[in-house]
Amino acid sequence: MFPQRLTDGYKAFLDGRLTRERERYEELAEKGQHPEIMIIGCGDSRVAPETIFDAGPGEMFVIRNIANLVPPCESDTEESFHGTSAAIEFGVNALEVKHIVVLGHASCGGVKAFADQAPPLTKRDFIGKWMSQIAPVAERLGAPGDDRQGWIRRLEWAVVEHSMANLLTFPAVQQRVQDGRLTVHGAYFGVATGLLFLRNSATGQFEPYCEN
Repeated sequence: MFPQRLTDGYKAFLDGRLTRERERYEELAEKGQHPEIMIIGCGDSRVAPETIFDAGPGEMFVIRNIANLVPPCESDTEESFHGTSAAIEFGVNALEVKHIVVLGHASCGGVKAFADQAPPLTKRDFIGKWMSQIAPVAERLGAPGDDRQGWIRRLEWAVVEHSMANLLTFPAVQQRVQDGRLTVHGAYFGVATGLLFLRNSATGQFEPYCEN
């Protein structure tokens, strides 16, 4: 049986947002999507970009995976599948987005699993293999020391920066950044506090968002 929570939510959508924004949905169906912003976020159910940024239909192209990771651009065998890379290719080359935001967050389960060297959930260990991408990032940070929570937070920030750097290995991204047609941003959401931190491109620090 289809989940009751989803049918209830769909009914609320029919009576609410669809009623209010029917013309917008019809326009999107007729003319296609043209979002200017791509969000690369984590699949964590607590960190939904559309909710955090109060986005309407068609406003953001969203990619979600474990720990908001962007693998480097690489040519591989025909048998390989690159879901995140394919979405980046589409967002940049087809949609021509103007901004890419890598959105990390506090209490990231993927980062914690890596830090804790958690046992595999299955024999294939898809999560462990995926999170192994950040091994050099953690190595650069050094040992956790006495402040383990602070170290994990710094690792979560560093993962955002790692993904931002890997974005620039995609030729189309790099070219558009150089031309000024595209800007890459780093952001970090505090699940418990609701605070949004933005990476300062000049200092490399994550700073709380403040209204001007």
